[in-house]
Amino acid sequence: MSFTRASGILLHPTSLPSRFGIGDLGSEAYRFVDFLADAGQKLWQMLPLGPTGYGNSPYQSLSVFAGNPLLINLEKLAEDGLLEPADLANAPAFPAKSVDFDTVICFKTPLLRKSYEIFDKQATHQARQQYDAFIQQNAAWLDDFALFLAFRETRRLALWNTWEPEIKTRQPEALDYWRQKLSNEIRYHQYVQFQFFQQWAELRKYCHAREIKLIGDVPIFVALDSAEVWSHPEMFYLDEEGKPTVVAGVPPDYFSKTGQLWGNPLYRWEVMAKDGYAWWLERLRAIHNLVDIIRLDHFRGFEKYWQIPAREKTAVNGRWVPGPGADFFIAVKRALGELPIIAEDLGTITPEVHTLRDQFELPGMRVLQFAFGAESGKDSYRPHNYPRNCVVYTGTHDNNTTIGWFREVEVTTKDREAMVKERQRVLKYLGTDGREINWDFIRLALMSVADTAIIPLQDVLSLGSEARMNTPGVNTGNWRWRFSSDMLTNEIRDRLKEMTEIYGR
Repeated sequence: MSFTRASGILLHPTSLPSRFGIGDLGSEAYRFVDFLADAGQKLWQMLPLGPTGYGNSPYQSLSVFAGNPLLINLEKLAEDGLLEPADLANAPAFPAKSVDFDTVICFKTPLLRKSYEIFDKQATHQARQQYDAFIQQNAAWLDDFALFLAFRETRRLALWNTWEPEIKTRQPEALDYWRQKLSNEIRYHQYVQFQFFQQWAELRKYCHAREIKLIGDVPIFVALDSAEVWSHPEMFYLDEEGKPTVVAGVPPDYFSKTGQLWGNPLYRWEVMAKDGYAWWLERLRAIHNLVDIIRLDHFRGFEKYWQIPAREKTAVNGRWVPGPGADFFIAVKRALGELPIIAEDLGTITPEVHTLRDQFELPGMRVLQFAFGAESGKDSYRPHNYPRNCVVYTGTHDNNTTIGWFREVEVTTKDREAMVKERQRVLKYLGTDGREINWDFIRLALMSVADTAIIPLQDVLSLGSEARMNTPGVNTGNWRWRFSSDMLTNEIRDRLKEMTEIYGR
């Protein structure tokens, strides 16, 4: 599916300004939508929206269907009478430009629980009907997810494969017992999801009113510590103890000489194929109910994926294993129609991956930071070689900011000569002195023939490496970046709007 010529901004909601230490679905999200519309943008791309576990990574979610409770806006709950204004008055002094996840969790979780208690005692008949309807409509995933979280808390967040055998293996008697024993906790977690999806629906409605489409992100793999792996172990390569026998990752690449060992359990695609990939169809249907366009992460894994023995300490000693290929996408199209999907086709890409992508006319990705290496002029990464049906980025959430990337040559001791030559190619190609390299890249993306151009907000704000969102292969310090309200100036808005109009987006 090709898209109408347009541009937008990449920004995860956690990076929005907020009184409470983390971006959420409150007033600053609406203000950002206004900024997008006033700057002539049509798209808001974000990272996965699920509740995060260890490392706070959006790509390691406790559920692929649930929403992140930390994104719930507390002020909205207070407006609805589900918190007292005084509850919000004693918020800690959170960092203004980063997320301290531990402090945020300690502050927000008790207030979400208090909100549930107020709702449980005081909710109107209409509100209870809406809540009960939400539980019923989402029972296919919500029942297991709420029990998963409730029981997990009784075991101090221990990984599910360390639980007692009867609950680990989901014996019916054990499930019934714990559903009854933990019924109030289960109702609490269902309430949290109810509030998330209500607030999300309101924000999405506002986006559409301002003609902004949302791009959501679907990670190909799921976290071991998730409701899905616990409730559907037959879909994954696990041993009798529930431990993965093989795990996901990628071989050595641009980001790491030892590859990336993600550690996610791998799918038994042959098992999934027997029911026509029903679980995946539900997953894609659910995300499409939340967003307008789906970015399918690690698209190459549907053609072949890197399988690593679980005992390995790095991703070096893996092997390529065939994925479901065209059979999967035929099933998706048959069941769901022609979904608006962006194929994240970065990394070690083969002609077979391109063939699979093109067979279903999916737009792939082009990243300007990858366009000027020694071999880039011979392939499709140079902008003058772009097809129209693609999405161009100055950088992604895994890249440094454009300014940070351009200046890496100043601090590196490895491959310095190659990096200097690469930067020289950039300046010659752009005909620039590099003083505003981020805006040079933004212009290059917007003027390209690519139907879609996406710019990380950090590049629009002219920020350096301090604003990087994620460094692949590094386990700590990621996903923390936030911006402050005063950064979205009228001058930046007008500059972006003018450039967007010049290039017909």
